[in-house]
Amino acid sequence: MGILRLIIIAAVFLFLAGIRIVRPTHRGLIERFGKYNRFANPGFNWVFPVIENIYQINITEQMVDAEPQEIITNDNLNAKVDAQVYFKVKADEASVKSTQYNVNNYQWQIVNLARTTLRNIIGTLTLKSANSERGKINAELHKTLCNETGSWGLEIVRTELKEIDPPKDVQETMNKVVKAENEKIAAVDFATATETVADGQKRAEIKKAEGIKQARILEAEGEAAAIKLVNEAAEHYFVGNAQVLRKLEAVEKSLANNAKIVVPANAELVNVIGEMAGILPLKR
Repeated sequence: MGILRLIIIAAVFLFLAGIRIVRPTHRGLIERFGKYNRFANPGFNWVFPVIENIYQINITEQMVDAEPQEIITNDNLNAKVDAQVYFKVKADEASVKSTQYNVNNYQWQIVNLARTTLRNIIGTLTLKSANSERGKINAELHKTLCNETGSWGLEIVRTELKEIDPPKDVQETMNKVVKAENEKIAAVDFATATETVADGQKRAEIKKAEGIKQARILEAEGEAAAIKLVNEAAEHYFVGNAQVLRKLEAVEKSLANNAKIVVPANAELVNVIGEMAGILPLKR
């Protein structure tokens, strides 16, 4: 009985010692005597103590910093470049095995590969184009990392350039150039706006002059029509009496200003006015 009890206690201890719990964020590789034996999924797993070992690998998205480095651009300027790489281990058995058996310390390998790739890419660009083509650099870096890590069981999610900083004196010069370009653009915009206002005023003056011209034409046409009517009336009522008509017009203008006109009684103008008013002059 004592031996049996010891055996049971040893068996329970052995069982408890071999329990391994794998979280959903990990996958496990179980090795027996240093050789791969089986794959451990999330949940309860049991390994034989001493004989077997389990290695858990994180399959969630991770980030590594490529660390700042000095890179000489195509225009012979030193640029301080830094980038981040986001990746994750694929969850299937073959990929998890590849991260452990096909590459040594894949995180460190990714950092060095990213640094080398950045030097190759940015070395072909000028500093200005490198700053303006960050998207292109990210795309090329991502493509290279995907190709190079294809056998490592990794998925390169994305790459991000953190900075491309030129030397301080170069940065100051670039700031001055940008400021000068902005001032130039502002001056051109101001000149364009001023020209537009001047054109608007010019068009307004032309429209105004055209309106005055049209008004004068209409006024002249009205006066011409009035003169025509007067001439027609004169032809009708004062045939052969143009002189009397002129006198009548003079009297009309004088009376308009309440002027007093002395006219001889026997003047023809009196007869004309009287006839127009329906009154005949008295004879002495």
